[in-house]
Order: sequence, then C-alpha cells, then structure tokens
Amino acid sequence: MPSFEAPYAFGTPQAKIPPPEHGLIPVVKRVHTDKPYVFITIDDGQVPHPMALDLMRRSKTRPTLFLTDRYVEGHRGYFKDLRDQAGATIENHTLSHPNLRGKPYEVQHKEICGASDAYQREYGKRPVLFRPPYGNYDDTTRKAAADCGIKALVLWTETINDGAMQFQTGTKLKPGDVVLMHFRKTFVEDYTAFLTKAKEDGMTPVPLEDFLTP
Repeated sequence: MPSFEAPYAFGTPQAKIPPPEHGLIPVVKRVHTDKPYVFITIDDGQVPHPMALDLMRRSKTRPTLFLTDRYVEGHRGYFKDLRDQAGATIENHTLSHPNLRGKPYEVQHKEICGASDAYQREYGKRPVLFRPPYGNYDDTTRKAAADCGIKALVLWTETINDGAMQFQTGTKLKPGDVVLMHFRKTFVEDYTAFLTKAKEDGMTPVPLEDFLTP
C-alpha cells in the first residue's frame, strides 16, 4: 500500500478561505496550489468500516470527513478514533442528508447548525467546512451555512466508486483536486484506489483544512 510523508508540518496553514460576500460563504471545487497536492474527502459515515483507521495510519494520510449526524449517532467513538489516531478532520454534511436546494432557510439552518452543534459538543471543535448532500445547494444554503459558522462550501473534482476513480475531465489527478469517496462496504478498495492513483500521478495527499483555513 502506498504511503506518503508529509511535505510540510501538518497543521501549517498554506492558504486562506476567501471571506464571505454579501453574507454568502465561498464555494470551493478545486484548491488553488502550484504544488503536487491533492485532497481526499470521505462523506456521510453510513458504513463505519473497521479497516479505515489502519488504512489512514499506514498510508500517513489525513482525510477530511464530511459526516452526517444520523450516521454518526451510535458510532461517535469510531469517528473520534479516526480523528485522534489518524489525524482525520470532522466537518459538516448535515443532520439527516436531505437535498437542501430549494428548502426554506429555517430547514437548511437546522440541518447545518444541528450537525455543527453536535460535533462541537462531542468532539470539542466546530466544523468550518460544509459539503451539501448530493452536491446540491443554493444561495440560501450558503447563507444558512455562514450563519452556522461555516467558512466554505466544498464540492469535488473526482469520485471513487467500487474501487475505481471517476474523472470529470482527463484521466489523471491534478494539483488541487478534491476527491470524494464514501463510508461504504468498499471502503478498502476505494481508499486503496485513491492512494495508488495519487502515487502513480505523482501527487501527495495533504489535509484539506491546511489549505482552507479561516
């Protein structure tokens, strides 16, 4: 299994999140960097795979977990271990994973703030990044997220499903790419596919939070 040494001290800010405009947080799909860095993000938490911690630690990668609280419920210790023992970061993916686009402000605010409140209570840190379920959002989403303390809405450039990378354009990872996978039964195959492709394309996985700091 490929492993990666840190190209800099983890936790050292490399870039800043642009400030909100007109009360709306920025939308980030790719991180601006001229370094060979890519970012692995893992959504929802539906299947807390028992091999996840070992894979993260052995590969020396520190993914961003966009978690949905209804899946975290009952497994809070599992995700705490991923954070404390593997250096993963816990961010916001709503309370119940609805399609937010078109929903009233009150509904969106409850979904986003509710998850942030839960993670702050459980893990001692309030999320600063948000990924809308299905990638669907509107300006109401961006406003509600800002009001919940979120600093950026994060999308993605590639996905991994059933052990295969799926590219929107081209066939190689590029600097600044944000890769999406999920907590599924195929976690080992998916995570390994990312690690192998990153190594093959000369990219190093680094923490997203270091490049999207408030």
